[in-house]
Amino acid sequence: MPLHTADALVLRTYKLGEADRIVVFLTADRGKRRGVARGARRPRSRFGGGLEPLTRVRTTYFENERRELVRLRQVEPLSSPLTSGSAEALLHVSYFAELIDEWAPEADPNDRLFRLGAAVAEALAGGAPVERLARYFEYWLLRLQGVYPSLTACRRCGGTLAGGTVRLAPRLEGLLCARCAAPAEGAPLSGEAMAFLLAARTAPPQSLSDVALPARAERELAAAHRRLLAAHLDKELKSARVVRELAAAFGAPEAEAGPAGR
Repeated sequence: MPLHTADALVLRTYKLGEADRIVVFLTADRGKRRGVARGARRPRSRFGGGLEPLTRVRTTYFENERRELVRLRQVEPLSSPLTSGSAEALLHVSYFAELIDEWAPEADPNDRLFRLGAAVAEALAGGAPVERLARYFEYWLLRLQGVYPSLTACRRCGGTLAGGTVRLAPRLEGLLCARCAAPAEGAPLSGEAMAFLLAARTAPPQSLSDVALPARAERELAAAHRRLLAAHLDKELKSARVVRELAAAFGAPEAEAGPAGR
């Protein structure tokens, strides 16, 4: 059986038998894979804490072309957002990992998606503002999939979107300028929300502390992204509901602005 070694992002795990786990992980060169971690549920497992969501690891695994699951030999943790100690960050780890899992096709290499996930995990561990990071991640994930509306041209007239509030068209096919959109048509995005998106096109996630996003604009983006994600995934993610419900229980701003939104 061929032996492969690669950097990977752990996306999720689930139980297999009495002592093992199936691990879903994303690599840059071979895409999303699923593997068996033998003995991972035992108290002294050699995998230790390397199987937590969004942990970047150096993994070695055996692959048999006649089997769907690879066999994990070693998982060496390189970095983890769980070290941040932030309750908000911990709430979002599973959300980010589940979004990547939903969008990443099986065994189809996507270096840009891997680099996005790794950069966001690193920023999360480094203490980047979580709400801004969530909106940044959603924007880039949708953009990489080719489904984020143009930030520069109105869907109806083709004119510029610069200045004033624009609106996400009701059918999510694009953004409408203030001249084309009726007052209550679609979801509003203020100038501050648009400015954040334009900055996100070039800013690395580690620099989001320097990119302004007022609370109202953050709520606008959360609502718009919720609609876009739901339309393309055709469901609400379980982790998104957990973020919203726990944030509401603890009285955090994410109760209004979480990934599952209003």
